[in-house]
Amino acid sequence: MMAMSCKDGKGIMDNGKYVRYTPEQVEALERLYHECPKPSSIRRQQLIRECPILSNIEPKQIKVWFQNRRCREKQRKEASRLQAVNRKLTAMNKLLMEENDRLQKQVSQLVYENGYFRQHTQNTTLATKDTSCESVVTSGQHHLTPQHPPRDASPAGLLSIAEETLTEFLSKATGTAVEWVQMPGMKPGPDSIGIVAISHGCTGVAARACGLVGLEPTRVAEILKDRPSWFRDCRAVDVLNVLPTANGGTIELLYMQLYAPTTLAPARDFWLLRYTSVMEDGSLVVCERSLKNTQNGPSMPPVQHFVRAEMLPSGYLIRPCEGGGSIIHIVDHMDLEPWSVPEVLRPLYESSTVLAQKTTMAALRQLRQIAQEVSQSNVTGWGRRPAALRALSQRLSRGFNEALNGFTDEGWSMMGNDGIDDVTILVNSSPEKLTGLNLSFSNGFPAVSNAVLCAKASMLLQNVPPAILLRFLREHRSEWADNNIDAYSAAAVKVGPCSLPGSRVGSFGSQVILPLAHTIEHEEFLEVIKLEGVGHCPEDAMMPRDMFLLQLCSGMDENAVGTCAELIFAPIDASFADDAPLLPSGFRIIPLDSGKEASSPNRTLDLASALEIGPAGNRSSNDYAANGGNTRSVMTIAFEFAFESHLQENVASMARQYVRSIISSVQRVALALSPSHLSSHAGLRAPLGTPEAHTLARWICQSYRGSHFIRLRFWNKCYLGVELLKSCGEGSESILKTLWHHSDAIMCCSLKALPVFTFANQAGLDMLETTLVALQDITLEKIFDDHGRKTLCSEFPQIMQQGFACLQGGICLSSMGRPVSYERAVAWKVLNEEENAHCVCFMFMNWSFV
Repeated sequence: MMAMSCKDGKGIMDNGKYVRYTPEQVEALERLYHECPKPSSIRRQQLIRECPILSNIEPKQIKVWFQNRRCREKQRKEASRLQAVNRKLTAMNKLLMEENDRLQKQVSQLVYENGYFRQHTQNTTLATKDTSCESVVTSGQHHLTPQHPPRDASPAGLLSIAEETLTEFLSKATGTAVEWVQMPGMKPGPDSIGIVAISHGCTGVAARACGLVGLEPTRVAEILKDRPSWFRDCRAVDVLNVLPTANGGTIELLYMQLYAPTTLAPARDFWLLRYTSVMEDGSLVVCERSLKNTQNGPSMPPVQHFVRAEMLPSGYLIRPCEGGGSIIHIVDHMDLEPWSVPEVLRPLYESSTVLAQKTTMAALRQLRQIAQEVSQSNVTGWGRRPAALRALSQRLSRGFNEALNGFTDEGWSMMGNDGIDDVTILVNSSPEKLTGLNLSFSNGFPAVSNAVLCAKASMLLQNVPPAILLRFLREHRSEWADNNIDAYSAAAVKVGPCSLPGSRVGSFGSQVILPLAHTIEHEEFLEVIKLEGVGHCPEDAMMPRDMFLLQLCSGMDENAVGTCAELIFAPIDASFADDAPLLPSGFRIIPLDSGKEASSPNRTLDLASALEIGPAGNRSSNDYAANGGNTRSVMTIAFEFAFESHLQENVASMARQYVRSIISSVQRVALALSPSHLSSHAGLRAPLGTPEAHTLARWICQSYRGSHFIRLRFWNKCYLGVELLKSCGEGSESILKTLWHHSDAIMCCSLKALPVFTFANQAGLDMLETTLVALQDITLEKIFDDHGRKTLCSEFPQIMQQGFACLQGGICLSSMGRPVSYERAVAWKVLNEEENAHCVCFMFMNWSFV
């Protein structure tokens, strides 16, 4: 092989095909690669001119070097990802094997107990119970001595309680002390949050979770101990005493308070002992339990306005994982004293599913969120750090809970009612509450409000899933909100002097949802709501301003059993500082029949039951009523207003009437969304049950066939084409069913100056993340980005003239602002019987959320 030698460190080239670079050349190329991994041709030529050491290398060879370098980088990242996945799968396999061993022990115990009870019923004398199963439960763990040492407030007594707590906790975490059953809707897997189970037949409510997190055990323990940072219902945890133990652990005496989730129930508090220790195998254990008078330990007197609840042995078992990270077992076991709440609310305090969602899974989610933030970029959307966004979410939730509970030690006092006690009015003029409100904003006006008022109420809802109701409230603010009240709320906090809302000086031009952040599993969204054209004062009537709300939204997944749905928002200044003053208001909807929830997305607005005929249709309708018709929930509403003290009575009257109007709107919407209303009235079922709906379906298919058979050369038959037309029967009902259940998203929009959607099949509703009720409020231009709108504008004349157009793949947006990718789209003109244009139909193929 011919070779050309380049001296002076200029490399060796073999017939121009292969170049061996010197270390100096590699260093120069690496420097450029880190600055620009994909340099243009001009940049590569500039590099040769600026670096004499590369002067004998052809630009084409440098281009090949960068291609190879990018390929190596891609391979390195893929190898690293596969190694991480392998470590995760190995740890998950270990976790599942341990869970399998625990289940086998539980089966053995159940078999033993079954035999024991059979023998007990057959024999008149009681047999002596075998303790072999108990030894299986506590195998390899701490054992209690037959005679308990004295338990009192002394260090020795507290250590005795702590050791007993540790043993009982481990028997729940890795043993069979509690019969665990898989939580509904939770399936373990490498991408799941973990293995989640709830108790069956034990005292109180209990939940257990096992999972993997990419954090070291000490960091995990630090996060979990800081309960107020991740448990939204936790008001405070006060550490009253800390005692070191001889084995290097610590014993802490804690007093913890929890917010009440609704105005219909009192808050809870706990008097706890927390024991932290390291086991022989290196595992870190943090366990807790309530201290009671029966234990002769230190006591805590009852606190006014709180019901003393009991925490049974609970805690966290944190084990280091090979390759980094931790394997964690979480057990939460409580007796929440359901007797202290109205009977209708008791399912909320007797549900292990609710405990799992609010506490156990919340802990795992917080750990996974922080682990992801550590491994990825420190800056997210809008240039905010994840910790700052989490702090904003926490402030919104905490502020809403504070207003909802209205504790006197925070300065809240109750005002008298107007003869009707449906709405409670609280006032707070304490300096602590007003700290942060009297700030100067970017517009230069100081805020002069010197008090805060909260109007709150609760109502029971029947037959409407919380997720769907919350989604409606989020997407259709104009259906329940008064823009004058919103403008007053913003002005009272931000721009100083303002008057009470009187005549309407502005209206909502539109509501724009700007995504800010979301959690890993998309169960919670933080977003900015831009309300365009809202008047703050009479001068704004000519030039209305934009108003901004910071909004926290959670619980929109209908399949998540036992999830609380929340929509909490607060006016913010356009500057949107991290320490911006927040006066949160909003809604909380809590399901009371969490064990019976089994609805599917868009179920209450799913018109599939109207499509079914004969016995199958009756069965679908009955199942629908069974799933949705028995659901109950409690909605709590709380709205805060900053005001000047001399306007207290006027503001209270305004707030009271506003909350009542919101309750009326919610009741109207809930009635429209309830399955019982759908089955007994034709209102929302009519679109797919009327002859007009069947006619529209026939027009859609006929227009498609007329347009596509002429232009069949443009299309592959795997799309809608002949297959759909063959699957459609002769009857209009069959055509309608085929359209409704088609896998691609099919939707129609009107031929107006501002086209809006008038019909969508189930896939279309899922893609737009909306319902049939809300569909007609979505305009065509809202779902496309700038590129999509330009493409549509260029293709629209062809659609109207030739009746058909092909749109290349791209990105569109759902009604919630989530990006949706689609491989291809078809648009065709739908003609009526007179061959006049009725609407335009779109079909998005192979779509998925990005």
